Amino acid sequence: MENFNLNINGKSHQIELDPTTPILWVLRDHFKLVGTKYGCGIAQCGACAIHLDGAAVRSCQLPVSSVGDKAITTIEGLSENGDHPVQKAWLEEDVPQCGYCQAGQIMNASALLEKTPNPSDDEIDAAMNGNICRCGTYIRIKKAIKTAANSENV
Repeated sequence: MENFNLNINGKSHQIELDPTTPILWVLRDHFKLVGTKYGCGIAQCGACAIHLDGAAVRSCQLPVSSVGDKAITTIEGLSENGDHPVQKAWLEEDVPQCGYCQAGQIMNASALLEKTPNPSDDEIDAAMNGNICRCGTYIRIKKAIKTAANSENV
């Protein structure tokens, strides 16, 4: 067991854990931040996407020991009231169907728009590649990303 000081959604948290514990389980089991979903467990589906210093990463295979002093942002920390431009666009374009993958999709899309405010179709496809949606809402996802990109608040 080791002690870790984690910056999660702008707040400092100290916790003692096995250093190999995936950050997904730290977030869900220890801090009750359950918006980040367990999907495949092998970092292939994207349901577990979070931001680590602003970059989208898969949390199911990311050991807590590799986080260091980087800032962790979960879907709960993306905005206080669910009013991030990507979240608003997701609702405007009626993206969610079953909803299971949506937190990971939103985290990946918001990281893309932070880095590339007006992405091309190819840039969206490349950035979202590997975020699997069992319901197949990919067309609405792309449309929502474009809607968010055209928002004056991104």
